[in-house]
Amino acid sequence: MWTAGITGTLTGLALIVAIGAQNAFVLRQGIRREHIGAVVAVCMAGDALLIVGGTAGIGAVVTHFPEVLEVLRWAGAAYLLWFAVRSFMAAMKPSVLAEQAPRSRNSVVATTAALTFLNPHVYLDTVVLLGSLANQQGTDLRWIFAAGAVTGSVLWFSGLGYGARALAGVLSSPRTWRWIDGAIGVLMVVLAIRLALH
Repeated sequence: MWTAGITGTLTGLALIVAIGAQNAFVLRQGIRREHIGAVVAVCMAGDALLIVGGTAGIGAVVTHFPEVLEVLRWAGAAYLLWFAVRSFMAAMKPSVLAEQAPRSRNSVVATTAALTFLNPHVYLDTVVLLGSLANQQGTDLRWIFAAGAVTGSVLWFSGLGYGARALAGVLSSPRTWRWIDGAIGVLMVVLAIRLALH
């Protein structure tokens, strides 16, 4: 029983930890200390919803209707390019952490939700892959595996979001933010291209 839970946690972490648009945004918000509780909550709730859905069998639906992933792929690529443009604009006018204009909670939550749900890879990873692996555990253990995967998500996003605060002092110069925003912009472009060509 514990083995299934630990396997679920490690598998979930292996899929979530890879740097992507969502993780970059969580890190940035954590460093800025801006609505991080809401950001972490949306990421954890989104993962939990998708993992539970995949375990309950939604992965089979997505597999039979690949056009859903196709729509998400193009919407996600467009959104990532828009996010890249915003990051490049911020890099051209960097400011120190404390001087940046705060964003509204609704804006931050909407961005977090978009970065979570407009990424077709999140459906492949959480719904299809984790859902399939959970169901391979058998009827009795599949929900323990799923709970382990959700635990991995909770551990990762909490650590990433709240751990980023420790870097706030180090990242207090405009020059550092120019590099961070520029790097995030490049990452978003690369991810958008990968999505479009996938």
